[in-house]
Formats: sequence, C-alpha cells, structure tokens
Amino acid sequence: MVFHPPVAIVAKAGDAGKYKVGLPAWNMVLRGVLSGAFIAMGAALATVCSTGIMASDVALRFGAASPGISQLILGAVFPVGLIITIMTGAELFTGDAMLAPMAAFIHKVSWTSVLNLWLWVYIGNLIGSLIFAYIMAYGPFVSFDAAGVATVTAFGARAVGIATAKTSYFGAMGIWSVFLKGIGCNWLVNLGVLLGICADDAIGKIVGIWFPIFAFVATGFEHSVANMYFIPAGILVTGIDPSLSVGTLNWVTMWTNNIIPVTLGNIVGGLFFVGVLYWVAFRKEIAALK
Repeated sequence: MVFHPPVAIVAKAGDAGKYKVGLPAWNMVLRGVLSGAFIAMGAALATVCSTGIMASDVALRFGAASPGISQLILGAVFPVGLIITIMTGAELFTGDAMLAPMAAFIHKVSWTSVLNLWLWVYIGNLIGSLIFAYIMAYGPFVSFDAAGVATVTAFGARAVGIATAKTSYFGAMGIWSVFLKGIGCNWLVNLGVLLGICADDAIGKIVGIWFPIFAFVATGFEHSVANMYFIPAGILVTGIDPSLSVGTLNWVTMWTNNIIPVTLGNIVGGLFFVGVLYWVAFRKEIAALK
C-alpha cells in the first residue's frame, strides 16, 4: 500500500480542486447529480438498516434505552455514498468546500471559479438527491395492494421519523446547534477526503474514507447533501400517508430549520477547519515542492 505524506496529500487536494473548478458548468451539474444520488443511496441504506434496531434482541442486551446501537448501524453503512462518489469521480458540494479553496490557496485560481463550482455542484446534488428520494418513497418505503391502495412500510415510517427530527431545530439556539453540527460534519467529511487521497490502491482509499464518515454519522452531525435526501424522502412518504405528518416537517422547514444553516456550517467545517488550517500548516513545504 502506497501512503503519501501529509504535504503531498495537501498538494494533491489542491490539484484536485484546480481540476474541478475548470470543468464546464454542465459537467459540474451532471457529476453533482450523480453524487447527490450516491449519497442518497448511503442514506437510504442507513435508514433501512437502522429500522427497528432498538427492538432487536442484540440491542435489548445493551438496554432498550440505548440509542447508540442505532447510530452505530447508521454510521457503519452510510459511507458507501462517499466511497462511490470519490472513486467514480462524481462531485460533492461538501468535499468541494475544501478542495476548491485549496486550489485557490495553492494554484491561485479565482474565488469566482470556486463559487461557480459550489453553485453548480450544489444544484446537481439537490437534483440527484430528490430523484433518489422519490425512488425510495414510492419503492421500498411503500407497498401497494391489488387495488392500488398504498401502505407505508416500517422503512417508510423510519424515514419520516428521521426527517421530522432533522426539521425540529427551532429558535436561535436550535439553529446554532444545527450550524455547529454542520461544522463537525464537514470537518470529518473532508478529513475522510484527505485520507482517501493518502492511498493509491482501492482498499486503502475505502478504509481511509470509511472511518471519518462513520464517525460523523454515528456522532449525529448534519450533512447538507444527505439531508437533501433524508428530508424530502420523509415529506414524500407523508404525502402517501398524511397520518404520519407532523407540523415541523414540510418543504419550508426543510430549508429554514436544516439545510440552510447546515450548508453554512458545512462550508465553515470544510473551508476553515480543513482547507485553511492545512494550507497554513503546510504552505512552506508545498512551496518547496514546486
């Protein structure tokens, strides 16, 4: 297994960012759609695998009041989305929150090009997430009888529960809390991106990506692109069975109570806590590589 030293990892991150900001807008959107769907795949898997976990025999051994078991399962399976994204060359806004600024620091690309990448990839991620949310809501999250009457499955009910929890941040302190969760999330996500750059072989990249993503999900941090799937999936399921609907879950609170503050937190976590700090720490060594 080839392991790149830290200065080489930071330099490679800047090179990747330079490549990304040079893509045409349509390609940014297309790759963003792919990544939005890939992250949604991991989120959907996490929803299904964590359904009813607290009622399982294994969980009961640790006490029925232990939510950590469910978080463990969520974290263990969610990373598949970022693994597919990185290894297939798709574009994820939260990773680009670090990689594009690295390019600005190292290669002096314009900040206008950085913002351009963020905008188009964000739009693409949203489209891909919504597509997969629809697939799940009218696929595994519901069953239809011969007459076409829909019944929400246990997985669908779990999706509603997750979405409801994610739109339940209210007031200044609630928004501050979800903003901080956004910072913690993308700090870990971009450490995962850097660890993915560490190795040249597939297994090394998978392991490097998996652990930080596992950590952010199991800890309970908030990821804007994942929530572009989680919340719409729950909203769509409540459209199938309105009895599952609660007042906090709708298309407005999706943005005001979660995605907007989480996106801002993700930017801070990726740009500052990884991009800026690692650039400052290694800029002399990077300059020596040129």
